[in-house]
Amino acid sequence: MKALYDDVSFRISKLTTKAYTTSFALGIRLFEKKFHDPIYAIYGFVRLADEIVDSFHGYDKETLMAEFRKETELAIERKISLNPILNSFQETVHRYGIKWAHIDRFLKSMEMDLDEIEYNQMLYEDYILGSAEVVGLMCLHVFAEGSKEKYKELVYPAMRLGSAFQKINFFRDMHNDHNHLGRTYFPGLDVKSFDAEAKKKIEDDIAKDFKDGLDGIKKLPVGARYGVYVAYVYYFNLFKKIKRLKATRLLEDKRIRVPNTSKYLLLITSYMRFRLNLL
Repeated sequence: MKALYDDVSFRISKLTTKAYTTSFALGIRLFEKKFHDPIYAIYGFVRLADEIVDSFHGYDKETLMAEFRKETELAIERKISLNPILNSFQETVHRYGIKWAHIDRFLKSMEMDLDEIEYNQMLYEDYILGSAEVVGLMCLHVFAEGSKEKYKELVYPAMRLGSAFQKINFFRDMHNDHNHLGRTYFPGLDVKSFDAEAKKKIEDDIAKDFKDGLDGIKKLPVGARYGVYVAYVYYFNLFKKIKRLKATRLLEDKRIRVPNTSKYLLLITSYMRFRLNLL
């Protein structure tokens, strides 16, 4: 039965999410149950593409990425795939009306990672649009559940929140991206001369994204609001931790993270603020 295969496919997307990210997996568990499977499916799809360009060293990444794009197109066209993650993703795409333009833009950003690019402001914005902002819009299609009005209202803050999360990732992974992957995403940034002034400029940009993103979280459907808020709180606390560090610390081979004990405390305080309507 196709229904059994679909169920297995969604379970594999869930397993993939939990294996790769404790923070997002926790956030998804806090959504209303009806949102769990489709958001796991979106994350699983995004994770596969990201792994190709970031982790599969020693393999032909260009060919793998081209095949992944083609398999994605076929999965959506045929409404089935023998790749379980793509099968759960295509089902989610059709159920919630996720636009091909979002998927295509995401894949194009992943394809940008196949080359060493010197990012200017335009390329930087293009990359963030595809790697993060449209992923937020895919999730928004799920949360809006077919309401064009709700979707339209939240497009801008959803994009800004995705942008904030991605820029924090760039900060957190600056050492690995530059030294191991040959990437420096922040436009015009010379890593060798990265200083407090350059760091402050990026932080000011991220702070605005966070503010705009929080405005949108307050307007999300109740079943999605708390889970997205927890992800926001986690990333915002990571941001605050980065702000306290010297610029040179971001270039060290030691990943910046929020300890699990702190995550649990954030979860409790976030729940209290959510219940008291203090977002």
